[in-house]
Amino acid sequence: MTAVPAPSLDRDRLSAMAAAIACVAVVGTGLGLSIPLLSLEMERMGASSVVIGLNTAVAGLAAILTVPFVPRLAARIGVVRLLILAIVLGGLCLSAFKLLPHLALWFPLRFVFSTTMGVLFVLSEYWINDAAPPERRGLVMGIYATVLAIGFAIGPTLLTVVGTQGFAPYLAGSALFFLGLTPLILARSLSPDLGHDGSAGILTYLRLAPLAVLAAALYGAVEAGAFAILPLYGLRIGLDAQVAAALVSAVALGNVLFQIPVGLLADRVDRRLVLLGASLAGALGAALIPAASVSLPLLSALLFAWGGIAGTLYTVGLAHLGASLRGPDLAGANAAFVMLYNAGLMLGPPLIGGGMDLEPPQGFAVALAVLFVAYAVPVVRSLVRDRAA
Repeated sequence: MTAVPAPSLDRDRLSAMAAAIACVAVVGTGLGLSIPLLSLEMERMGASSVVIGLNTAVAGLAAILTVPFVPRLAARIGVVRLLILAIVLGGLCLSAFKLLPHLALWFPLRFVFSTTMGVLFVLSEYWINDAAPPERRGLVMGIYATVLAIGFAIGPTLLTVVGTQGFAPYLAGSALFFLGLTPLILARSLSPDLGHDGSAGILTYLRLAPLAVLAAALYGAVEAGAFAILPLYGLRIGLDAQVAAALVSAVALGNVLFQIPVGLLADRVDRRLVLLGASLAGALGAALIPAASVSLPLLSALLFAWGGIAGTLYTVGLAHLGASLRGPDLAGANAAFVMLYNAGLMLGPPLIGGGMDLEPPQGFAVALAVLFVAYAVPVVRSLVRDRAA
């Protein structure tokens, strides 16, 4: 009788995680390049801000409508095959934007492009979660989130090298997508097998892993709302446009640096306690924004810490998801996770912007704090229920 050596199993796990993370990092860089590029191109085409916003919002709509079918499709054709198909189609779509410079065509094109990105994130996060050792899942998801955040940050920077006009930036973005195929192909034999096509709906996963998927919704709302409304808040408190826009960089930098330390913490204590701590700290940080707004260095430092704490909701939510479910259920729950994240992306800006309109300008901070507190309620209920049981 022979057993599979533990080192071989560990190498397979490590190779699978490295392949999925490398794939997402490269494609994330291409995606980070494409989002501002497409907005700039639409402005050159004469589109109004409303049209640009609607076209960008198609991304969230595409994810909500198509992501629920991803696990079923992956079960039929294979995880790696579907990932390869999505990346190839996404890379071709990016170049097609330049080849088809008509706004009417950009709406269905954006829908297809965003659908391929939904497939990428659902399956890659499922693969990483499935391969991660249970005792290191928080650390692994922290590394994944850090690498993805760095990729998103590098993407717009590449535009300063390749420019924003002509075919060069589109071809560069497509090349990054196709480069993401390399780790997938090398690790294709390590791909997880879904076994059967799960057909459970989003409500099922809200019941099975409510805290995880609601963390995704909260993070989507806070991320989109902060990134979209924070520069406007800066203008309202008297900062010039350049400085107001730079406030977003403080949030983004904190998001990069906090993921791995909090991921390590989530491997040592109940992840629900980490989620509760993040939500309460997020609410407190948001509540302190009005007081900190009198000093730019103080406000920047607060936003750095607050952005890092808020970003861990996604990381710890994913780790909690992986600890709660396995196999096809994990894939389906990952789809629900991405769906609710995109729902948050669509709902966050109007909710937080509406708060600032109701009580200018500090209603911005109040709305953020209310969202964090609203999430803390079910987390506390879950902890209290378990303790009572």
